[in-house]
Amino acid sequence: MFRVSKLIAPVAVTAALVAACGGDASKSAPPSSPAAAPDARKVDDATAGSIAGRVTIAGTAPQNAPIAMSSDPVCASANKDGAAAETFVVKDGGLDNVFVYIKDGLGNKYIFDTPTTPVKIDQKGCRYVPHVVGIRVSQPLQIANDDGTMHTVHGTAKSNAEFNFSQPLAGLKNDVTFSTQEVLLPVKCDVHPWMHAYVGVVSHPYFAVTADGGKFDLRTVPPGTYTIEAVHEKLGAQTQTVTIGDKEKKEIAFTFKAVTG
Repeated sequence: MFRVSKLIAPVAVTAALVAACGGDASKSAPPSSPAAAPDARKVDDATAGSIAGRVTIAGTAPQNAPIAMSSDPVCASANKDGAAAETFVVKDGGLDNVFVYIKDGLGNKYIFDTPTTPVKIDQKGCRYVPHVVGIRVSQPLQIANDDGTMHTVHGTAKSNAEFNFSQPLAGLKNDVTFSTQEVLLPVKCDVHPWMHAYVGVVSHPYFAVTADGGKFDLRTVPPGTYTIEAVHEKLGAQTQTVTIGDKEKKEIAFTFKAVTG
């Protein structure tokens, strides 16, 4: 089960929520999360390597749809120059906001400490910032409202439990934790249907969200053979296998084909 903890008690509100509009997030099969073996150990940094690379898009990415925010004056005021969806963020042919992680190969041989520092998503300018995040199982996800208008935070989880809570005022924060892996988990606002974020939940530290032209870097990876998966909210998922030896650095690449519609 997930857990939601309120950091600041919200005041009562009487405003009714408008109907939700779901996203198009592609969800791969849940990665395995076996219990640690009795002889499981921590990764030896002295022999660990890395897997880095880039995600690109072949062809011209569809133009992001414009967003009309006139229904909420607060949102419209924060986006006076207009706004568009963040489905395709492309720089020099590289595709950002792709979640890349080790899907298989770690087994139950290793023990990983769970971070206690929250991963943060802000609602700012009636957008989720950042658009895609990665997080560990049981690590807090802190979601904050920076806007002077009401938002709801609705996680339409499949492997985890669905959650939905309101944040009617700026300054409100809530923590959510997840009990199992899920890639990708969509989050939306039922008040502002253009607001979408995606969360990659995994049980280990080997994940990244592509940035700066599709780049990613998975560090301190123990020697072995792994299935690496890259997941995009609209273009789906791709996998490839990579083997790294002691202290080896491997570079791999993923290419998604641009689609229309």
